[in-house]
Amino acid sequence: MFTTINDCEIYYEVHGKDDGKAIFFIHGAPGLGDCRADLHAFKSLGDQYKLVFLDMRGSGRSEDKPPYSHEQWTADIDELRKQLNLDKIMIHGGSYGGFLSLEYVLRYQDHVSHVLLRDTAANQDYHHLSTERALKANLPSVTEEVLDRLWKGETTSDEDLKEIFGALLPLYTVEQNPDQIQDRIDSIFYHYETHNYAFKVNQPNYNIQDQLKSINVPVLVSVGRHDWVTPVECSETIAKELTNSTLIIYENSGHSPHVEENEKYLENVRQFINGTSKEEVTQ
Repeated sequence: MFTTINDCEIYYEVHGKDDGKAIFFIHGAPGLGDCRADLHAFKSLGDQYKLVFLDMRGSGRSEDKPPYSHEQWTADIDELRKQLNLDKIMIHGGSYGGFLSLEYVLRYQDHVSHVLLRDTAANQDYHHLSTERALKANLPSVTEEVLDRLWKGETTSDEDLKEIFGALLPLYTVEQNPDQIQDRIDSIFYHYETHNYAFKVNQPNYNIQDQLKSINVPVLVSVGRHDWVTPVECSETIAKELTNSTLIIYENSGHSPHVEENEKYLENVRQFINGTSKEEVTQ
């Protein structure tokens, strides 16, 4: 369904237990991502929790209406929380959605009970590692020039963004199915201007590592061992800086352990919400 949030038409869905504790799911890849993948991966949590999924402004089925800033996106999340008459929420963010989830709790901590992160980072110190890993894979059409344009937000059209992302998609999971990859490429709602804003304007200034110690709520930090785009080191840094964190490394996953090891991932989410140790766990 659609609602107007801060003068922008936003697509969202609510599933699961109506009186359950609410989890907001924040997708990654601005201009490429939307809530469909999270809906598929997490829908079984609806037996216990209220699940809130949304397409961020400028992504998926939501309206293209700048600015696509972290401040605006987190304000949109909080406005949806208010519209749904929720006081406290749990927030799950994957990849770029993890950036926004961290910034959301830094801005609105009084309205957050738990934070769940997946394959994300607290700064931009890792792009050289991502580039190295991508080039080592020797994928057709993946060059240093292409990666540089992607990281700098210099894509020229939706078709250009589609071509670049399609070339990189095999890197995202440990196992690949060519048919599934092509289906994924063709199913995406492309918004190249959103991507460009996120990477050209937002990313150069994104560094919240020094602020992480001010987060007092429990944080689950999850990452795939073979993640190329936000390597394990990024999650290790986050977990080290937080005062109340649990780090889980999924040994058989890339950038999507919530999909690649779905059963384990969901079990760990349930255990974390219900109370878990702060020890590092390797799956």
